[in-house]
Amino acid sequence: MVMSVNASNSVSNNSAAFAQAVLPLNHAIPRLVGAELMMIHDAAATVVSFYWHAHEDVVAQEMSPVAIAQYISQIQHVLTHQTPHQFRWLFQWGEQTLLFDLVMSPVLFPIGSATLVVVTGEQVQSFAGLQASSVSDGQDVPLVQSDILSSNRYHRLLTKIAWNVRRTLDLSTIWQQTVTGLGSALGVSRCILCPYEAPSQTVQVVAEYCQENLESLLNTKFLLKDEPDLSQALARLQPIRTLAPTLDDCAQPECEEVLQTRLAVATHYLEQPNGLIIVYQCDRERRWTQDEIEFMQELADQVGTAIAHATLFTESQALATELQRVNADLRQKHRELEEARHQAEAASHLKSEFLANTSHELRTPLNGMIGFLKLILDGMAEDPEEQREFLEEAHRSAMHLLDVISDVLDIAKIEAGKMQIELSPVTLDEVLTQLENMTQTQIRQKFLSLEIQQPPTHDEIILYGNYQRLLQVLLNLVGNAIKFTHEGGITISAEVIKKRVVVQNQDLPGLVKIRVADTGIGVSLDKQDKLFQSFSQVDGSMTRQYGGTGLGLAISQKLVEAMGGVVNFYSMGEGLGSTVTFTIPLYQEPVMITT
Repeated sequence: MVMSVNASNSVSNNSAAFAQAVLPLNHAIPRLVGAELMMIHDAAATVVSFYWHAHEDVVAQEMSPVAIAQYISQIQHVLTHQTPHQFRWLFQWGEQTLLFDLVMSPVLFPIGSATLVVVTGEQVQSFAGLQASSVSDGQDVPLVQSDILSSNRYHRLLTKIAWNVRRTLDLSTIWQQTVTGLGSALGVSRCILCPYEAPSQTVQVVAEYCQENLESLLNTKFLLKDEPDLSQALARLQPIRTLAPTLDDCAQPECEEVLQTRLAVATHYLEQPNGLIIVYQCDRERRWTQDEIEFMQELADQVGTAIAHATLFTESQALATELQRVNADLRQKHRELEEARHQAEAASHLKSEFLANTSHELRTPLNGMIGFLKLILDGMAEDPEEQREFLEEAHRSAMHLLDVISDVLDIAKIEAGKMQIELSPVTLDEVLTQLENMTQTQIRQKFLSLEIQQPPTHDEIILYGNYQRLLQVLLNLVGNAIKFTHEGGITISAEVIKKRVVVQNQDLPGLVKIRVADTGIGVSLDKQDKLFQSFSQVDGSMTRQYGGTGLGLAISQKLVEAMGGVVNFYSMGEGLGSTVTFTIPLYQEPVMITT
C-alpha cells in the first residue's frame, strides 16, 4: 500500500522534533500499517528512526542500502515531487545482501516543504541469503527496479492511454497524449515521439514529455545512421535498450557520472513502422522490467494503429478539401462560361442589330444622293436655285454617309488594336471655335441654344492631344446632345485641374475636364451601363426614332482613353437631361485670372 504520512498540527514542523516524537512508536507504526521494515530518512539518507520486525535487535548502522548515491537520488526524487514511490532495493547486512520491496513516502508538514521520508517494506524471501561478495560495483544485478507495473496496473494504464489516443483523429493530439501518458506512467525523465515514413533517414521530435529541469528536444532531428538503436527499433519492431552518457541538458549535477538509459520502440501498422517512441532515464541507470517492456510494446501497437487511422483521416480530409476546391473551380468556370456565352449571344444580337441599323444608315443617305442627282440629270430642276438646293442635299447625304463609314472603320481599327494616335499641343479655343462653326446649323434648325464656357486665363489653354480626334469626340458628344434634345440647350464648359500626370512618358502639369451638358431626354439609371458598349443604344426603339449606329460614345471613349483621359456619363433619369465629361492632358499650365 502506497501512502503519504501527514504530521499532526500538534507536532512541530521541525524535522528533528518529529523524529523524536515517533521514536516511541517504532514498534506500533509498522504493526499498524502491516510493514516488516520501517525507516525514517532525511535528505542525505541519514537514518532518523529504524525498525525491522524480523530482527528487532538490529540497529540502523548494521544495515545500509547498496549504491548509496542512487538511493539518495530516490529520496530526493520523492522529496522534490512530494509523491510516494514504490521500488525494490538491495541492503547490506553483514555478509548478506537482502532485497526489499519498499514504499518511500514524504513526510508532509502543514508549513514548509518535506525534508523527511518514511520507508516501509517487506523482504523478498526468494532473494534472501545472497552473499555480499556477489555484489560488486558495476555488476549487472537487479539493483533498482522502480515503478514496477503489476499486471493489473499495467492493464489499466494501457487501457487509459489507448482510450485517449484512439478517441481522436487529430495527429498532434495523439502524439502529445501518448508521450504525456507514457512519461507519467513510467516516471521517466523524458518521453518523445517522432513520426516516421519509409525510406526517410531522419526523424524529428513532434511531441515531448519531460521533467522541468531538462531542456526541450522539440523539433530536434535524429539521423538514423548515427542512431543505430533507433534504426534497429524500426527494423525489428521491438523495444531496443541502450546506455549512453547523460544528456548535456540534464541539469542535475549528481547525474554527470551516471549512464542514462534510453528505450526506443517503433509504432507500426500492418508490420510497417510509422513512428518512434523514445523514453529516457537520465538521472540513473534504469533496469526495465518485463512488464514495462511489454507495456510499451503493446502501447506502441495501439498508437501505431491510431496514427495510421488519423493519417488516413487527414489524407481523406485533404482529398475532400481538394475535391471541394476543384468542384468550386469547376462551378466558377461553368458560371464564367455561361456568362461568356450570354455575352457572346448578346454581342451577336447587338451586331445583328448593328448590321440592320447600319444598312439603313448607309442606304438612306445613298438613296438621297441618287434621288437628288437623278432629278438634276432628268432636268427636273426648274431653275438654277432649285438645282443648287438639290446638289446641297446630295452633298449633305454624302457627308452623312461618310460619317457612318468613318465610324465603322474607326471602331474596327480600335477593336483590332491598330489605331495609332499622335499627340501634340492643341489650342482649346481653336477646337471649340471649330466645333461651334460645324454645329451652328443643327442648333438653329432645332431652335436650341449653345453656350461655351472657358476658364478665365491670361493666356491660351494648350492641350496635349490630337486635334482631329479631339474634334471628332466633341462632334460625337454634341451631335448626340442635339439629337436627343428637343428644347432648351447645350452647355460646353472647361475646367483646369492641377494634377501631375504622365502621358506617353511625358510629365505634364495637369488635366482639362470638358463637360457637354444638355436638357434632353436623359437616360434611366438602370440603362446607363449600356451607353459605352459598341453597337448599342439604351433602347432599340431609339434607333428607329433617332437613327445612328450606336458607335458614337464607344468610339469617343476609346479615343479619349488613347489620349490619356477618362470619359464619364451622368444623368438623374429620363427627362432630366444628361452630362458627359472627359479629361484631356494639359500641355502647359495657364496663368489663371483671380478675382
